[in-house]
This record gives sequence, C-alpha cells and structure tokens, in this order.
Amino acid sequence: MTRRIKKVAIVGSGIMGSGIACHFANIGVEVLLLDIVPRELSEIEKSKGLTLEDKVVRNRLVNEALTSSLKSKPSPIYHQKFANRITTGNLEDDISKIADADWIMEVVVERLDIKKIVFEKIEKFRTPGTLITSNTSGIPIQFMNEGRSEDFQKHFAVTHFFNPPRYLKLFEVVPGPRCSQQVTDFLMMYGDKFLGKTSVLAKDTPAFIGNRIGIFGIMSLFHIVQEMGLTVEEVDKLTGPVIGRPKSATFRTIDVVGLDTLVHTANGVKDNCPNDEMSDQFVIPDFVNSMMEKKWLGSKTKQGFYKMTKDAKGQKEILSLDLNTLEYRAKKSAKFATLELTKGIDNVADRFKVLVSGKDKAGEFYRKSFAAMFAYVQNRIPEISDELYRIDDGLRAGFGWEHGPFQIWDAIGVAAGVEIMKAEGKDPAAWITEMLANGQSSFYSVKEGASYYYDIPSKTQVKKPGQESFIILDNIRKSNEVWKNSGVVIEDIGDGILNLEFQSKMNTIGADVLTGINKAIDLAEKDFQGLVVGNQAANFSVGANIGMIFMMAVEQEYDELNYAIKYFQDTMMRMRYSAIPTISAPHGMALGGGCEISLHADKVVAAAETYMGLVEFGVGVIPGGGGSKEMAIRASDSFQKGDVELNILQENFLTIGMAKVSTSAYEAFDLGLLQKGKDIVVVNKERQIATAKAHAKLMAESGYTQPVLRKDIKVLGKQALGMFLVGTDAMKDSKYISGHDMKIANKLAHVMAGGDLSEPTLVTEQYLLDLEREAFLSLCSERKTLERIQHMLKTGKPLRN
Repeated sequence: MTRRIKKVAIVGSGIMGSGIACHFANIGVEVLLLDIVPRELSEIEKSKGLTLEDKVVRNRLVNEALTSSLKSKPSPIYHQKFANRITTGNLEDDISKIADADWIMEVVVERLDIKKIVFEKIEKFRTPGTLITSNTSGIPIQFMNEGRSEDFQKHFAVTHFFNPPRYLKLFEVVPGPRCSQQVTDFLMMYGDKFLGKTSVLAKDTPAFIGNRIGIFGIMSLFHIVQEMGLTVEEVDKLTGPVIGRPKSATFRTIDVVGLDTLVHTANGVKDNCPNDEMSDQFVIPDFVNSMMEKKWLGSKTKQGFYKMTKDAKGQKEILSLDLNTLEYRAKKSAKFATLELTKGIDNVADRFKVLVSGKDKAGEFYRKSFAAMFAYVQNRIPEISDELYRIDDGLRAGFGWEHGPFQIWDAIGVAAGVEIMKAEGKDPAAWITEMLANGQSSFYSVKEGASYYYDIPSKTQVKKPGQESFIILDNIRKSNEVWKNSGVVIEDIGDGILNLEFQSKMNTIGADVLTGINKAIDLAEKDFQGLVVGNQAANFSVGANIGMIFMMAVEQEYDELNYAIKYFQDTMMRMRYSAIPTISAPHGMALGGGCEISLHADKVVAAAETYMGLVEFGVGVIPGGGGSKEMAIRASDSFQKGDVELNILQENFLTIGMAKVSTSAYEAFDLGLLQKGKDIVVVNKERQIATAKAHAKLMAESGYTQPVLRKDIKVLGKQALGMFLVGTDAMKDSKYISGHDMKIANKLAHVMAGGDLSEPTLVTEQYLLDLEREAFLSLCSERKTLERIQHMLKTGKPLRN
C-alpha cells in the first residue's frame, strides 16, 4: 500500500500545535487545526453582543493561537500565503472532519487524562488505517494506548517535534508497542523526505533521546558551575560557537526556551528514571529553585539569567545574574588562555583535543563536562537507543550541536576520553573497554564515501542507513578531489558532475574562489557534463571579500580594483554562458556575491531555509558582480504588452536599494531573486547536493545547449532615471535616507535605467556590466563608503552615515 499525506488534522493549537500546522502548510499539505470551545465570552465579545453559540466565538481560541503564531518572529511559515492551507475549527463542531485526514496528530497539554479524552473523541470519527500520533515528550505510549482499538494502536506512535518546528530539525519517532513496522518506516521516511527533518528512531523512555541527553548536559553543567564558581558569561563563552554550539550557548538558550520548561523536563527524568546512575544530576540546584520562585523564567518573564534594562542615558543594557548573590550586575567579559589557542583552528572538531588539554580553568571545565557527558551517553545504550549514531543525530538536530557526544569523544580519541573520565572518577562501560581491547579505536569511520558506526552487538563498523539519498561532502572530499586551492575544493560527485565547494572563511568570495569557479568550468567543459556550486557549511556565502575591496580602495589602487570587479563579472558571465549546465545550491545566508552566483546559474536548487539578498547598500556600494545588471535584465524579461514597465523595474530597484533579504527561499521568488518555472526548493538541506546533481545530469542528458550572448535587453533610459532620481530626492528630503544613501541609489538608478538614453533601447549585457562596474568603482572612492566598509569589518553591522 502506498500511503500519501494530503490532509493532516492537528488537535491542539498552542505554540507547538500551531507551529506544526504551519510547517505542514509549508510543504503543501492541507491542515485542519482544532482546539476546544471557550467556556465564557471575552469582554470584546460581550460588547459586540455575541453568544457562546456564535462560530467566531467557538473558534476564538484556535484562531487567536494561529494568528499569534503567524505574527511571531522568526516566522513559523515560509510564506504568509501558505497560511491559506490551514483551516481552523473546534473539537465540538468540526471533529467529524478528521475522517478525511490522512494523519491525525494530538498536540494538547501534557496530561494523560486530557489526552485520553481527546483520543476517545478522535476514535469516534477517525477512518480506520489513518495515522494517529502524539507530540508528547514524556507520557509513556502504553498509557495512551489504554482503551484504544487494535487498529488505533497499530497506527499509533509518538512523533516528537522540537520547538520551533520549522527551524529545529529533530523529528523523534517513537513507535507504540503494537505499532506496525510499516507505519514506523513511513514516519521515518516522511520526516526526512517531506518534512525536511532528521528522523531519529527512539525508544519509549522518559524524554526520549534529544531531551534526555541534552537536559542532562545542562543539569550536569549547573553542578560544575557551582563546583568551579564559574559565572554566567564564562559558561556561555565556553559552551558556544567555540565548541560548535549556537551563539546562545547555555544560559541564553535557557532564557529563550524558558527555565520552567527545563525544570519540568529535568524533574520528569528524575522522577521516572529511578535506575539512572546519574539521577542526582537532575536534582534542581538551589539557585534555580530560587529563580523559579521569583518567576525569573527567561524571555517570557523579561528576566532570567540575563535581563534587558536601560542605563542612565536611556541606552539598552544587558545585565547578568550573579549565581551566588542572585542579583543582576553589568556583564563581564570572559577570557581564557585555552580559547586563545583555538583561534587559528577553523575546524571545530580539531579544537577538542586542544580544549581538554588546557592548563587553565577552561581546560578543567572541558575535562569535567566532557567526562560527565561521555560517562552518561555510554550507559544510555541500549536503554534509549540501540545505536550510538542516533544519540549524536538527536543532539545535533534537536539542540543545534555541530557534533554529537560520540563525535566529540572520537575527536578527542576514544582512549584519551576514557582517561579523562577515569581522572574524574568515572569508569568506562564494559562495551567501551571491549571495543578498545578488540582494536576498534573509533566510533565512526568513512569507507568509499559512506559513514560507518561502531555496532555494539556485532562489534564491527556498520554502514549508517539512509545515506543513499545524500551526498556527504565531508565523506568524499579527499577521495574524490579533482582540484583545490585555498578557497575551493572541486569534487567529482559522480555521473559526470563536478561540485565546487567554497572553503574560505564564512565562504566569502575572493580571487581564490573566483579562480576556482573558472577552473571548475574549465574542467567540466573538458571532461564532465555539468557543475554544481554547493557546500554543506552553515551558510552558502556571506558575499564578496570586502576586506580586499577596502584595502584596494584605501590605497587608491583603482586599476587593480577595476580588474578585480571585472574578474568577478567575467566569472559570473562564464557561469551564465558555459558549455555545460551550472547549478547553484544556496542555503542559509546567500548574500551579495553569494546571491549573484545564484542569479547567474542555469538553475537554482535552493534549500527552503535560504536567506538571499543583494545587500551591498549596507557597505556603501551597489551589486558589482552582475547583480545590478541581472535585476535590470529580469525586469526587461518580464515586460508584457500593456504593462507599466516602470513599476516592474522599480520593484527590482527597491529589492537592491532596500537591501531586502528573503526569510525563506519561497520569499526569494517574490523578490525576483529566484525564478518561477526554473528554480526549485528542497526542504531537507541534506538532500540538496544530490538533488542539484540530479538536475545537472538531467539537463546535460536532455541536450544542453550553450546560451547565446544577450543583445535584446530593454532599458528605459531617461524615463526610468528621472522617476528614480525624483524618488530618491523625496526620500532624502523626508529624512528616510541619508545623503550618501541617495548617492548610492542614484548610481544604481543609472545602471538599471541603462544610463540617460533618450528613449527605451535594446542593449547588450556587457553594456550594463560596464555601467555597473563604473558605478561600483566611483562609490569606492567615496569616504563614506570606506567608513561603511570599515564599520562592517569591525562590527559585522551596517553603518548609516
């Protein structure tokens, strides 16, 4: 039987329920979102003379919840129009509509009695064979199954999303004791392929995998903090990006999630895992209990471990909590000699050996925290998972860790990790000792481009399942390398397709990257069929190397700068007019030059979470790598008979002039940065390179023909230029933009209008590129542009001067 999901019914419209509803809408599924009927009228409803029988009243709770979710930042939905896929209703009038659903999901409050009432209602109207799941994070399935029919139990499992559902990738699938294997397999597949998640099969144990280990890590850290006398700032410095964790690190993350949520989960583990050898670590420390009593829960109560306030001058100031006195004080900077030693180590995995070898307080902290974590995860097998890789997948996808516990242990060395544990009074598990005794020195290995993990029962390295749909660049980089320099690696990804992977800091685009793009095209045209430009770093590219531009401009090396900009433009034109199909695979930030690469590819295979924009205005210039030219071309190509052509051109002008950045790949279509009918979106970033390769191969085998240089671009000349100049002047007079903003905007206007031609004219692409380059160079000679570039280099933030 082939199961397809066309409609999902979600019961419970709270933060999680509405968020899950939005994510199903994101992927094109029809959603029915239900909640209870209000028991009494609101004051507004009373003033309007409404009654409890009015539909608008009966659906008030669900409608308010969904509206609040859609207004939240960051948005739970890829595009606001996708909200039209969600229909709301209540559990009395609309419960019968679940009969049409292919999947029914319960997302109500974490109380077994309430869940049982909901399941009773669902079973009256559910069509046999329909999937039924719960988003619970702690109630045992056997209790939820009580009183349910055989068909219900056969199709029942827990599908646990992490909040916010759109952004966090973990999707824990916990089959019920009588759940069929076909249902489990389907849910695992659907989470990966359709929802874009990392599907992790978990056992029905308290907190499952992600929260069991993640909350242990935090609770253990609380005890270490007290033991070592560390400050909030010191801990967040030690547990943030330096070890591949989010910038919010530990205490800021707790503030965002809510201290009460953490305490609830920790208590759940402590109360329900009596045989946990480290249950004492889940005991809530006194300082946390005091914070709970004071309702210092984090962002939701405006104060937690951090508190936003204003100083005497009215400026915002962030205060930190002193964990000893429980009083707020000014933030203190945190510095450690050990961290200084890692500054030149770009690969996070390579830092761990240095960190645990530290001779200062930082080194001691890492040895204590990693020893506790290693000791804990080794003993969770087979309790919460039979396979160690599922624990790593859960922590990486649910908590945003770059490396899971066993991967960190591997990076330090399994034997070395055991020694660290012993030094902290913790013994290795029997299977660890046996593994090392048998000559197995690593939890993971790579063979022929595939990842393998140590399988405890067989005592061998076993291939990690589900890799067939992925191309993992880390696994093939060395064996499939065709060419490399300091900025790129070119890999053979099979079937005649090359992949160009950026390797520069934050994937910025400088001369080495441009050289790599040209080399990749040379190689592909000679011996291959197509080229993918893609990587699997945090971001596709944050844009051009503005440090290089700044140095040339300060030294007034305008000939060299002119050459550098022309080299960028010429490289983009090579992508556009190569003899082989070029595919761009942007994800994360694709800004400035990173966006321009996609604008010039034959096709874009974008990850849904792509934040794309031409943001050069922020550093005082216009897009100089063909971006300004391309937006003028796209306006020209969209002109239809009867159109007000100026309005179309103006939209593209504002996309650049306002430095608009899409909040998803779908919004990039609205901005004209992606093209409907040509570019596509993939929800699971892990599948992106493989999908891009498939499209490159298809285009090549379908008879790809090298494009002909454009000579038919319609520019509007003085007609458009006049409109733009009047507009920028008005905006300056109204103080909406600065004088320098107006100067930049007028330069852009000159390019996109095609200069001051007396009438609409057909021009070549090179004509527009020359105008673009001239405008870019002239702006680089402006003092205020140099101030903007310098400010961006120093602070990472734009300057309005």
